Amino acid sequence: MATESMSSSKKYLVTSALPYANGPLHFGHLAGVYLPADVYTRHLKMMGKTAIHISGSDEHGVAIMLNANKAGVAYQEYVDSWHKEHKELFDQFKVEFDFFGQTSSDYHEKEVIEWFHALNDKGLIETKETQQLQCQDCHSHLPDRFVSGTCYECGYENARGDECPNCGILIDPIRLLKPQCQICTSHNISPVNVTQYYLMLSKFESEFNSWLEGREVVWRNTVFPFVKALCKDGLQDRAISRDLDWGIDVPLAEARGKKLYVWFDAPIGYVSNTKKMLEQSGETDPDAYLKDWWQNKDAEIVHFIGKDNIIFHCIIFPCMSMASQRALPAYDVPANQYLNLEGKQFSKSSGWYVDAKEAIDTVGADALRYYLLSILPETSDSSFTWSGLQARLNGELANNIGNLVSRCLKFWAKKWPEGLKAEHFQGFFDSDIYKRLQELNRQQHHLIEEKHIRRALESYMLAGHEVNGHFTELAPWASFKTDPDSAAKTIGETSLMILVLGAMARPFLPDLSEKICKCFGLSFDDNTSTTLESIYRGDFDKIKDLVKEGLSLAESPQILVPKIEDHLVEEMNEKLKAKTSES
Repeated sequence: MATESMSSSKKYLVTSALPYANGPLHFGHLAGVYLPADVYTRHLKMMGKTAIHISGSDEHGVAIMLNANKAGVAYQEYVDSWHKEHKELFDQFKVEFDFFGQTSSDYHEKEVIEWFHALNDKGLIETKETQQLQCQDCHSHLPDRFVSGTCYECGYENARGDECPNCGILIDPIRLLKPQCQICTSHNISPVNVTQYYLMLSKFESEFNSWLEGREVVWRNTVFPFVKALCKDGLQDRAISRDLDWGIDVPLAEARGKKLYVWFDAPIGYVSNTKKMLEQSGETDPDAYLKDWWQNKDAEIVHFIGKDNIIFHCIIFPCMSMASQRALPAYDVPANQYLNLEGKQFSKSSGWYVDAKEAIDTVGADALRYYLLSILPETSDSSFTWSGLQARLNGELANNIGNLVSRCLKFWAKKWPEGLKAEHFQGFFDSDIYKRLQELNRQQHHLIEEKHIRRALESYMLAGHEVNGHFTELAPWASFKTDPDSAAKTIGETSLMILVLGAMARPFLPDLSEKICKCFGLSFDDNTSTTLESIYRGDFDKIKDLVKEGLSLAESPQILVPKIEDHLVEEMNEKLKAKTSES
């Protein structure tokens, strides 16, 4: 995959797929979308780029209506509660957004209506009479997830009325095999005639195909061929209205009682949330979100999504954006594959899931961020296991980074509590490993910019491994007995390598990064942040100012990466078995 170089004038508009306000997030969501987007945006900002990370709750649709009704709460109350819970979980995982909004908000509705009228005025919205399933027992209309059945393409038995989770196609619910009403569970279902509003994608096929050809050198080879295959029979017109009582009204007098369907309004949330973010920051130009961001050719738009969202972000939303002229289409759509649990898809209904809140309370954000980033499903599906988490954390992060910091800085604090002299640090700037760290730092940056987050983390860990080897080979605990000054130089040189590792860790492990840097009296959150950002960018000579008169440790290191014990793995596996048996 090729990408353009990061020019100084370019801006970056990063979006994460809007989480559906209908249940808890699991590790598949975090690894597939939010963690890689967070790493990418943190990197951009530390490199001095103008970048924003936009997301928010997707709060309309049939599934929300079904579950709100089952819970006996109003729709707005239902989505508000999930919005709050999702944002709290993101905060715990240190996933930062510049704005995290809600599609049930008034500001979002206004933006969606602008898009509808722009498309309608260009003749790209029409009415069609079509068939819709209706339950003959409870007499309910059954759009989308109000009905389930067997997929007519792949035979998957739990396909939904809007899409098949197994093969990824958009489902024509009329063609579902063995359809079942999700309201009363009846199989007594028949099609009836209804009139709905359609987005006429077929009218925009030529323009879309011309644009799509330019994406082959940019998009992942798991994305572009998949999109081409979806388009092989031409673009299909898609219904954008439903007969529901929750959602945004179709803004036409003759469309009374009809709501815009969730897939039409949800991606516009990226745009409406950008506008709201600017308003809250004091922007007085009401069109700045378009001129400076969504219609700005110098703003690179990147959608981080899971592979189940490819069709919406790579076909439908680009068509909506270009046809309405409300926004430019995304430059890149780094869609990840699925993260499974012990080799099987996460499933809340069957109890096959890990409670993310419980997990973070148990092992902490650093442990989970590290493990999930290390198994990111960037090119193929991957699998979460508790034993895998233990092995990665204990064998890699704890041994490679945690123990290194502890051994070096605790030895410093014990033997030279008054600090080290400037001469004890000079060897770092003249060493081969100085150049090697710069090389690995540049490699890490390049890989993040290419959205190869997993490989970027591997590059970072390689840097840790080489510093570890250097420190172990020089063995200052041994040389101190015969040559304390030589040992002091080893500690001084290694401590500066550790500072570099602390800065380099920032996009992946912000908490661990901050703890390491604070040992040197530096923080990304105060007026010393510019020094750390310079180090992150590869200007290691900035450290010379820090040590020119010697340096004392500001804080003695604590246990930075607690290891996971066997009993905890056994306990979490037992909990997973218990949830499965209960379901």
